[in-house]
Order: sequence, then structure tokens, then C-alpha cells
Amino acid sequence: MKVLLTKEVKGLGKAGEIHEVKDGYGRNFLVGKGMAEIATNEVINRWKAEQKRRAEKEAQELERLKNVAKELASVTLKIVQKVGANGSLYGAITKEDLSAALMAQKGIEVDKKSFELKTPIKSTGIYEIEVKLGHGIHAELKIDVEGSNV
Repeated sequence: MKVLLTKEVKGLGKAGEIHEVKDGYGRNFLVGKGMAEIATNEVINRWKAEQKRRAEKEAQELERLKNVAKELASVTLKIVQKVGANGSLYGAITKEDLSAALMAQKGIEVDKKSFELKTPIKSTGIYEIEVKLGHGIHAELKIDVEGSNV
């Protein structure tokens, strides 16, 4: 009996592979536990179509991330924070602050976990921060931190 594995099966193969197995093992264990489907032409074609859809979706996501990286490279984010008498900020600028400011000012949504802050931003000035968007795509974001006495 030929089966199409839908999950990785230890000692047999990975998802998407077609294997010849004994009838009892295939029907009772693999198909019964949802690890495989009987490999008919319909099942194989459906699996290939699903894989193609996933690849197209991933390509679209990759293209979207590349566009976001280009946008981030051309953006200078301006953040105004309260400063003390010595010129240092009250508190620090966090990843959450960066994500919220980017969404509010430029309409670009980036997860707070994507920002790479080596040290907390605690003083005014211009900073360059690396943003890891996923799929190996990185961008540099310029941040202009200004102080206010309000």
C-alpha cells in the first residue's frame, strides 16, 4: 500500500513523501493516527496544490517584507521624550515605544520583537537600529530622539 505522509514519521520519512508500507501498518497506524493518507491520484494532486499555495503565500510574504525593509531604510523616526536637567531622558526608549511610534508616524506595523536594541536608548541624539523582519531580511532604522522640558 502506498501512503502519503502528512506528518514526519520516525524511521519512515518526512511529510510529503510517498512510501510503500504494509497494509495493516498503513491503514491501522499511519492513517488511523492521522500521520498519512492513502496515496491516490486525488490525494497526491491535492497535496501538490497545497504545497504550491504555501510556496506562493511565502513568496508574497517575502516580497512584503522586502518592501517594508525598503521603507524602513528611507524613514527617520522622530521621538520626543522628557529630559532632565543633565540632558538624559526620563526612562528609556523601549522596543514597544519604537513599534508604536513607527505605526503612529509612518503606518508601518513591525513587531516589537523585531527591533535589536544593544543598549537602551537613554539620551537624545540620532541612532541607527537594526530591525530583523524574518526570512533573513534585515533593515536599518534611523531614530531621532529629541528632548522636551514639558
